[in-house]
Amino acid sequence: MANLITLGRLFLLLVVVVIAYQPVSPAQLWIWPILGLVFISDGLDGWVARRRGEESLFGALFDIAADRIVELTLWIVLADLDLIPIWIPIVFVVRGVLVDAIRASMVQADRGSPLALLDSPAGRWLVAGRFMRGFYAAIKACAFVGLFLINPLPMGIETLLPSLTAFWALIQPGFEWLVMAFTYLAVALCLARGMPVIVEFLAAERRLLFSRNRGAQ
Repeated sequence: MANLITLGRLFLLLVVVVIAYQPVSPAQLWIWPILGLVFISDGLDGWVARRRGEESLFGALFDIAADRIVELTLWIVLADLDLIPIWIPIVFVVRGVLVDAIRASMVQADRGSPLALLDSPAGRWLVAGRFMRGFYAAIKACAFVGLFLINPLPMGIETLLPSLTAFWALIQPGFEWLVMAFTYLAVALCLARGMPVIVEFLAAERRLLFSRNRGAQ
């Protein structure tokens, strides 16, 4: 069941992409609730897996892969629509490839959960801690929803709530600034949460190399 929820998240992502590439109209405001379902299902699949005793290494890896597909697809689509600079999805792609490759090698060696392979308490808190995972997810959700609303929201207000058009014109610059603030904060958190995985992997490799050299002497 949990894996079906994860699969459904990918289907909802396809719906979002299709709507995003339609001509700008108030109908694109439907992206907001659909994205909401995408983000809710991200936590729901894990809850269902724990509730039904369906936790598995495959499920954990599938969930991470689905998260990565959703995240990278949305960033790439937003860049293609000229809503964000192209370097932002490049940052997420490079960081994602590096971290996922390291996690895959560590999981293969230890057969453990990919989120439970960090040694330092700070690394575990930053990468696997419930608060940080939730905070990072919330920041990305705000960035994604806000970016996808930048174009259709003014048209939707003008069409559905014309009395608020003048008010929206006053707050629109602030709204767009806030959306970009969430976007750049998401980039910063992406880099910050990737560093412990990379640093601890390099440290482990260095210790392994040192022990091999001592054993060869």
